[in-house]
Amino acid sequence: MNSTNTKELNKNSLQYASHCDSEDELALFRQKFHMPVDEAGNELIYFCGNSLGLQPKITSDYLKQELDDWATLGVEGHTDARHPWMPYHEFLTESMAELVGAKPSEVVIMNGLTANLHLMMVSFYRPTSKKYKIVIERDAFPSDKYAVESQLRFHGHDPEDGLILWNPPEGEEICTMEGLEKIMEEEGDEIALIMIGTTNYYSGQHFPLKKITELGHQYDCLVGFDLAHGAGNIQPELHDSGADFAVWCTYKYLNSGPGSLGGCFVHERHAHDRNLNRFAGWWGHNKKTRFNMRHEFDVLPGAEGWQLSNPPILSMAAIRASLDIFKEAGFDRLRKKSLKLTGYLEFLLDELNDERISIITPRNPDERGCQLSIQVKNADKQLHDRLTEAGVISDWREPDVIRVAPVPLYNNFTDVFNFVQRLKNILNP
Repeated sequence: MNSTNTKELNKNSLQYASHCDSEDELALFRQKFHMPVDEAGNELIYFCGNSLGLQPKITSDYLKQELDDWATLGVEGHTDARHPWMPYHEFLTESMAELVGAKPSEVVIMNGLTANLHLMMVSFYRPTSKKYKIVIERDAFPSDKYAVESQLRFHGHDPEDGLILWNPPEGEEICTMEGLEKIMEEEGDEIALIMIGTTNYYSGQHFPLKKITELGHQYDCLVGFDLAHGAGNIQPELHDSGADFAVWCTYKYLNSGPGSLGGCFVHERHAHDRNLNRFAGWWGHNKKTRFNMRHEFDVLPGAEGWQLSNPPILSMAAIRASLDIFKEAGFDRLRKKSLKLTGYLEFLLDELNDERISIITPRNPDERGCQLSIQVKNADKQLHDRLTEAGVISDWREPDVIRVAPVPLYNNFTDVFNFVQRLKNILNP
């Protein structure tokens, strides 16, 4: 954008938002996605990519290719398809590893997120009679809490005693490293695992992965992360963080479709440890002898060694379509735009000067992704319903929070401006 024109424009205006869009080098990527529309055919404001990403237009072509190969080749598609099915997950590995900041050998696409979390805890939750507790953040995604509680019970421990919540300071919504350090100082000798969501689904807070990992390892704890709201949103740099493992889904910011496969990261220092407990399956077996059914289990090195079954190709085709778009866009550029979009949203919300509204997501851009969680005093779900009627697809979380996520791949500054105007009109009829 021309700097002179910027100074002349009112930042709190549709004209300013339109200028930002006209200068956005990623603006054309919006056209690569199917945008939801109302009954009259008008595009809705879609700010729910933190729950389900939009469908890339190329996804149907990628799926059709696999359906056509299945129709014409049958079982021979495992070796003769345009993208052979037997090594299909390998077509995703390099792009996915780049997105999460890992080495290709540390990443594999498989199963669903919670299934992968359980598989990881089989290997990396190693409780003893003394060291058995698990730390998660307050307001962790419920599925994570259910999973770790069930692991505690499975090993004979009561979650009331064994599960430790990392709470924000009283009266606040944001967890602090000082709070986690205090937990470790007081109970570190009894903690076996720290398992944190990299970007909290409720508050939108992005946690410092490397600091958490270093702290956990100081107390001989293993450390894992759930990137469900992080992959495709922030840059987790998993390898450099030193985390022992991580898991994520692909249907939110990674746009692979409802219920699509998840991803797994296992740090390379565990790559050749054959003594790790694991639940094994034939797809984690040595590729050279996998189809010789009479061999004993010979685990693959790296993250691939945690695979169980041959993968669902149609789901992987949808993931490949999205990853190809990410590769074209470049994640550094996406993150740069994300910071601008979210910063503009924050500015406009502040400009409302409405004491009923507060943003519980950290103000520091480095401590959040593209989601802002907006707390509205004395509101209930009727507010969300009225936003929906006004053409905004967002997400409501009890008791009084609206989660909105301007996704840089397909949202723009005009979306942000129009959303705030509609919220203002609803709050001040």
